[in-house]
Amino acid sequence: MTEGWTDSLPAWQSESLADDPDAQRPLSQRPGDGAVARADLQRDQTVRKWGPVTPSATQIGRAESPDADLSDSVRRLHEERHSAMAGHSARMHRLDKLRIAHALCNDLSLTPWQRDRVVGVMSDLDLTAFGSQRAIPKVALVVIRHVVDREREHYLGLHDDEWIRGLSPERLESLYDQFDSISDEDRFEELLSKHDLNVTSLNRLRRTLKDQLREQGLEEAVYGRNPHRDPNLPSVEARRADEAHEQ
Repeated sequence: MTEGWTDSLPAWQSESLADDPDAQRPLSQRPGDGAVARADLQRDQTVRKWGPVTPSATQIGRAESPDADLSDSVRRLHEERHSAMAGHSARMHRLDKLRIAHALCNDLSLTPWQRDRVVGVMSDLDLTAFGSQRAIPKVALVVIRHVVDREREHYLGLHDDEWIRGLSPERLESLYDQFDSISDEDRFEELLSKHDLNVTSLNRLRRTLKDQLREQGLEEAVYGRNPHRDPNLPSVEARRADEAHEQ
């Protein structure tokens, strides 16, 4: 046994061996020798005294002893005030918005374009304007209702106020009879009930959403797509795929 081997041990083992200079570190390679004894495991669960002895194991976030406190740097890390964690909560919040919005779109069987529109709005939308109703699933359902209904209104021309004013009452009634809102679908109503939303709150939150879309410039937001790109020109991804195929 070489001298100085206690320097690589955890603090609690080094202190115990320092009290007894004649102590020898037992070495054995028999099966089961690396397992933790039942008594040691119970002590570890009770007083959290024994630390990891594996050299590659991490001790970040653990106090040196049951009576000791965490260092200021570790405490800042846990509270996301450390420089290494800057912006972590904002990134996680954005990922939660993308994940929940995407899941709801799949549950309602939206088209890929409608899904990308919803996720594009949710990714950059500030939810604080929705007040007590700013939970991500609630706002995502409001965005889904707005995007899908808006697309169906465009299909029938109901978004064009000037054109509508020139229609006869019979023609206008016929167009509105053809319009089907997603809020009338059974699955959408089930999700509204699940997240404590009704038609009244849905309409009120949609008005708030429209104001936020104008203020934040998200009326044409589409996730993963550039709304300013000329659709008549080939995309960069398509051109790269063609070049790779030719090679």
